[in-house]
Amino acid sequence: MKPRIFALTLLALSGTGLPPASAGEVAVTIKNFDYSPMELTIAAGTTVVWKNLDGEPHTIASLDGAFRSPALDQNDSFRFTFDHPGVFKYICSIHPKMKATIAVK
Repeated sequence: MKPRIFALTLLALSGTGLPPASAGEVAVTIKNFDYSPMELTIAAGTTVVWKNLDGEPHTIASLDGAFRSPALDQNDSFRFTFDHPGVFKYICSIHPKMKATIAVK
């Protein structure tokens, strides 16, 4: 299979357009009152590390109660390991208009 066809096959199979990140660590930044990336697909066993780059405090709070950070000041970080598959939506409990989703495969 040619590399280009293989890459397109992976994109088609992932459901979100991107293959899941492998287990390890993945970074999410908080800047300008947004999580980046806002949608993330990872493999089970992956640790996500959020880092607040804003001058305002932010939190990471899953809607299902699976994880919740304390208020993070500028340059603070929070990490959580996703051990099982599912879709996890989260917000900043201080600024609830900030929303993001992590899909664990």
